Amino acid sequence: MTNVELEELIADCPKLYHAADSGSWKGITENGLLSTSALLDLYGISGAKREKVESQRRPFCVELIHTNLPRAVMRDQKPMDDPGLRRCLPSRISPSDWYRLLNSRVFFWLTEERLHRITNAAPYRDSEHEVLVVDTRRIVEKYFDKVWLCPINSGCTRYPKPAARDENTFQRIPDYPYEYWRKKKKRIRGERVVELCVDYSIPDIMDYVERVYRIKGHHHRELIFEA
Repeated sequence: MTNVELEELIADCPKLYHAADSGSWKGITENGLLSTSALLDLYGISGAKREKVESQRRPFCVELIHTNLPRAVMRDQKPMDDPGLRRCLPSRISPSDWYRLLNSRVFFWLTEERLHRITNAAPYRDSEHEVLVVDTRRIVEKYFDKVWLCPINSGCTRYPKPAARDENTFQRIPDYPYEYWRKKKKRIRGERVVELCVDYSIPDIMDYVERVYRIKGHHHRELIFEA
């Protein structure tokens, strides 16, 4: 991706969207926006319990409780499963490898439409979510060397033919084949990158959050925070 292409991406997608479990905002304000692996580190989870959460599919949300820390929830992975991953991963990459990779990063959607596909999906439309709206440019400038871009929904294998993926599905900004995806007929502006993620954690997330709102399905219910 060239600098000109990056500017186009930021112009098309000036905001990033992160959906957290309802009630997560307090922990985010205190500890930053953390990946699953970072949460497990913070809460001191190790051994078999950690292995089950970090390298196996989570069919349900997992709650973390600590006497000195706010409640935290690691979201489920219902749109993804082992059989689906085996269909779209090369044999050298196991489902456990893929779960570990995803759990090591903090994820954002680049459009609100993509966000609504998840919050309005059947498993989630009756639940409330807290959505962080973040300034794209400022995140990219601060975390440039820790940002990955992805052209697919990396956590979904529910399609009849899930998108193929491997260790090169995520690319650093300079390496991302933006021009290739721009030429795809169905890749309109806002769809040339589907996910943006950051390694491990964003401890200073409060510097980039513009607003936080509660949502159910695709209906905004309450503004929680505005910078």
